[in-house]
Amino acid sequence: MTTENQGAPVPPPSETPEYYPSRKTVKDMDPAERKTLHRAIAGSALGNAVEWFDYAVYGYLAIYMGQLFLGGSGDGSGLGVFYAFLILAISFFFRPLGGIVLGPLGDKIGRQKVLVLTITMMTGATAAIGLLPPTAVAGMLGPTLLILLRIIQGFSAGGEYGGAAVFMAESAPDKQRGFYGSFLELGTLAGTTAGAALCTVMILLVGDDGMLAGWWRLPFLVTLPLGLVALWLRVRLTEPEVFSEAAAKHETTKRPLRDLLRKYWRQILVLMGFVVLLNIAYYLILTYMPAYLSSALGLTTAQGNFMLVAVMIVMMIVITPMGALTDRVGRKPLLLTAAAGYILLSVPSFMLINSDSVFFQFTGLGVLGLLLVILIASVSSTLPAIFPTQVRYSGFAIGYNISTAIFGGTAATVNEGLINVTGNNLVPGFYLMAAGVVGLISIILMRETAGRSLRGDELPGSHDADLKDAGFDLIGYNKKPVTSLSK
Repeated sequence: MTTENQGAPVPPPSETPEYYPSRKTVKDMDPAERKTLHRAIAGSALGNAVEWFDYAVYGYLAIYMGQLFLGGSGDGSGLGVFYAFLILAISFFFRPLGGIVLGPLGDKIGRQKVLVLTITMMTGATAAIGLLPPTAVAGMLGPTLLILLRIIQGFSAGGEYGGAAVFMAESAPDKQRGFYGSFLELGTLAGTTAGAALCTVMILLVGDDGMLAGWWRLPFLVTLPLGLVALWLRVRLTEPEVFSEAAAKHETTKRPLRDLLRKYWRQILVLMGFVVLLNIAYYLILTYMPAYLSSALGLTTAQGNFMLVAVMIVMMIVITPMGALTDRVGRKPLLLTAAAGYILLSVPSFMLINSDSVFFQFTGLGVLGLLLVILIASVSSTLPAIFPTQVRYSGFAIGYNISTAIFGGTAATVNEGLINVTGNNLVPGFYLMAAGVVGLISIILMRETAGRSLRGDELPGSHDADLKDAGFDLIGYNKKPVTSLSK
């Protein structure tokens, strides 16, 4: 790349190569483009909220599911909870299969069609759990069907989250991808918080006996109307311009899985390492924590749930400003801060949680929640940008779900089992600390992609060195005038 006629005005983006970072923001869009963007945000975020509503409901009702379907007693032994989370882990092992099937399909036929399929499967399976007969009524039929429906959920989730993140990233303006991408994670938190709040209120109203008598079904059945609304929104979506442009230029591939594994296996490993930290943190803090507070610390279900709901509400308030901050300072500085925070503060945070003071308990949860919101605010803008357009859905879905199946889906089961064996309630803190080390290494190996265009068949950020030589900083802002950029 060369620079010519230093001192002349910068050419408009239309006169520069495709790899020039897009300067477009939502203010530059016409009303039709803004409407399309808002519809993409709503369709992606609501579908994601339905997925995490289900996970939250299952996690918060794990004690009851264990007693009703898995032979667990209410004696506080933790065996029923262990079995309930074991089924959750089994379903996670089918997420990579969903990623392998649905990810390449999304790269071949389009993101929107696959997202319609995933929300349909996920909604139907979750609502069906609310209709299952418990073991006392139907014997082994109940737990067998429960496992089958969780497998269907795992398969559909293998294409859901990756597809929603890719769709959101490709629809957002490059200079505001962090801000708009954070709405997908706002949907994650909203779904998790709604599930937690609904379960908590019901437990307060009807008590443990009422939940076991049949009220446990309601949270699962609530998924049906939520999913239908998300389906209606997704049917009306159009493909992101980034993907449509790639298809028109024949930059897509008929064999995305083959191309992904041959050319971009390093990117898969980097993504998987980051997801180790992301998912262990998420599932331990927001899914496993209610059972931990109840079985390990002896808090009532309502007490533990209320603390978690309060933490999640605060996370919902700060997540979009945090996403906007990544657009200004970059993704890596914030991600590195979060990873280092988990290495240094996980064990002290769990020491606070294990104290007898409600204030200290809430402080420990708050520290872990703050570090988590930094991670999830960056997911939808960071991980899709690791891959080029032609394998983006495949790379995200496969790498994310393999790592999730191995480390995220087993986090609750492993920690519950280790606590039962060792009697040490600080096990989750050490587990998080180790995950922080893995995440830190992966983040260091990532490229900074804030402000970079996702268009084309090259890795976003490939031309950073050329752009710096031409006078642009790492987030796409002009530092000195140039007239032309040539490959």
